[in-house]
Amino acid sequence: MARPPGLSVRLKLTLSYAGFLMIAGALLLAVVWVFLLRYVPDGVLVTRGPASPNRTDLQRAFTPRAVQAMAFLLVFGLVGGWILAGRMLAPLTRITDATRRAANGSLSHRIEMEGPSDEFRELADAFDTMLAQLEAHVEEQKRFAANASHELRTPLAITQTLLDVARNDPDRDTAELVRVLHAVNSRAIDLTEALLLLSRADQRSFAREPVDLSLAAEEATETLLPLAEKRGIAIETSGDPAPAIGSPALLLQMTTNLVHNAIVHNLPADGSVWVSTHTDQSYVVLAVENTGERLAPRLVPTLTEPFQRGSERIHGDHAGVGLGLAIVKSIALAHDGTLTLVARPEGGLRVTVRLPAAPARAGSPA
Repeated sequence: MARPPGLSVRLKLTLSYAGFLMIAGALLLAVVWVFLLRYVPDGVLVTRGPASPNRTDLQRAFTPRAVQAMAFLLVFGLVGGWILAGRMLAPLTRITDATRRAANGSLSHRIEMEGPSDEFRELADAFDTMLAQLEAHVEEQKRFAANASHELRTPLAITQTLLDVARNDPDRDTAELVRVLHAVNSRAIDLTEALLLLSRADQRSFAREPVDLSLAAEEATETLLPLAEKRGIAIETSGDPAPAIGSPALLLQMTTNLVHNAIVHNLPADGSVWVSTHTDQSYVVLAVENTGERLAPRLVPTLTEPFQRGSERIHGDHAGVGLGLAIVKSIALAHDGTLTLVARPEGGLRVTVRLPAAPARAGSPA
């Protein structure tokens, strides 16, 4: 946005310093005039010796010196103020330079300001922290975009291959072709919907209202119970009411993803999934735990990254698109919560979501 030209901050500070100095000098001269010269009588003073100067004589001698002193203070204030303002604003120049470099796409640059802790140091440290977070976010978005394009390209390439084969082989069984194309197309649709849901959670574009995570857990469990029974997985749901504030649709999706992930990443048969909710001071906690193969500690932190599945633990057609825990993490962060993954010593995974509890209503028991 175009703005009219104005005075620089350095010049404004210089004029301020010089102005305050001139005011202080004027006050000092006024004090001299009021409290000293006013007591000197005017007119001719008759004494035995030489004639003493009267008020008029002192005014004639005082006024030029006062003007000279004020001129000196003006010059001294302008020069000294310009130098002092330059030294004071030197850190701001480094911050401005770093800002311009960041605007040009260089997020790896850091100010790293030395010296004691003051306002400029706090600003520089906050700016460095922001640059680090932006750099990490941009790298994550680049990696996500690359993975997403690869994942979306795969079903399209499979579809293209199947259509080419069908065109070159008119006698091929069309029923089998339709079945495979339907499965590939369903996977592409699921992936697209997951990407849209992830984007919505990242942008926090949703209305907030009271949500009970215990009810969301029950609904998700009932929805996925047929899938669990088909796989021979037992689901146990327990816990207390867990009132939170957020999007009912997103929190239900988060809970469903956790339960679904616990079912499909389980033992082939006779496994178990435990879903529980409770309150912990000013937070509500949703925990989903499942049996399964033992996980390497280094693998657990990567499970929340997009398209990280741990393919050796996936069985069947309900493995998902690799965005389940990534969506859970984004939804938890969008609700100012946290997501914790811990590998169970006996095998499987425990996932815990902590969200801020809904404020108690007036008149409700604490």
